[in-house]
Amino acid sequence: MERIRIVVVGLGHRGRHMTKLAARGFDCTDVVGVCDIDRDMWYQKQWDQDKPMAEILPEPAFFLDYQQMLEELKPDLVIVETGADIHAEFCCQALDRGIHVLSDIPVVASLAEADALWRSANASRGVIMVGANPNEAGWANALVDLHQRGLIGEPYYMEAEYIHWSEGAMSTNLTAHSEWRRHLSPIRYCTHSLGPLLRILREDLRHVSCFGTGQHCQIPGRVSRKDDMQAAQFRTESGVVVRLLRNGACRARIGHHSYRVFCTKGYFEKIAPKGGDPVKIRFNSDVLYGARQLTTLPLAEYMPHEYADNPRAIGHGGVDYAMLDKLFTALLAGSRTVPTDLREGLRMTLPGIYAEESARRNGEVMTMYYPWDAEWKTSF
Repeated sequence: MERIRIVVVGLGHRGRHMTKLAARGFDCTDVVGVCDIDRDMWYQKQWDQDKPMAEILPEPAFFLDYQQMLEELKPDLVIVETGADIHAEFCCQALDRGIHVLSDIPVVASLAEADALWRSANASRGVIMVGANPNEAGWANALVDLHQRGLIGEPYYMEAEYIHWSEGAMSTNLTAHSEWRRHLSPIRYCTHSLGPLLRILREDLRHVSCFGTGQHCQIPGRVSRKDDMQAAQFRTESGVVVRLLRNGACRARIGHHSYRVFCTKGYFEKIAPKGGDPVKIRFNSDVLYGARQLTTLPLAEYMPHEYADNPRAIGHGGVDYAMLDKLFTALLAGSRTVPTDLREGLRMTLPGIYAEESARRNGEVMTMYYPWDAEWKTSF
């Protein structure tokens, strides 16, 4: 393969951004088709653009029918940017045709979908990568490097929070064509938080208990019934604990992603900007000379330093570009090894599905299984 022929399904805010990045950010790609059930997403100017996508990118063919697009164009790669609760079906249809897939996260919405996607991926000549862009962040690479070098030891307790301010023009525009943003349980959108932490955790998360708060935050025009906040506590078989806080609505003007990692030989934290304070990325180590005190790492919040001088490296601080660059490099080399494969995608997605069920059961501790486990089943 010398060039990668790409199609994109789902043309909401995220889908439009990824279409432009894939088409204009690389010399090895041709975006040949796009698909959405709403023609206006392509032919009408949207809130984040000064002209329609059809004028920005006149080359791709627009389709209302996904299967027709796959049959007519026979692409090398499908980028799946549909709603966060409907990724799996589009992935399976592409994989069943031997087409490579980049799926946004969460990658599945149910245990049954996880089973179907796992089977399709294992039977396909196509490769699936999960678009977990937080995994590509510079701070996450720093955490992995410290761990691999043995400078912080092994994690025994980790925590993350993803707090998204609930008002303002951007929130209004993001939800206008994204029903899932109104109704998806907060804890289901756990992938941005768990993904980076699981990079240094050798075990799968095995047990979970989750509680929700109900609704207390009054937002004009709110129609959702989801909890304002949900808090989950996960544990591995060996006893590593991971706590996660997610919000559906809140009055806290902070955000978005914070992490704390407690290890046997040190500590690491990435604390999101708050109240005008800059991001804080710090660690300490019992074994690295001179680092017993909390030490600041001179990193941007997201940009991987290896892309810092690349003017094309945009999208969530450069992590979107890094993610695509690594996928395209693998595909051009004929490799089936991608940075975040389906197994890693399910490791960070399925805990949210189990946590949501735990919250429905008033915090019942649930045991989680994955498609590679002997005990795996498609019901709770």
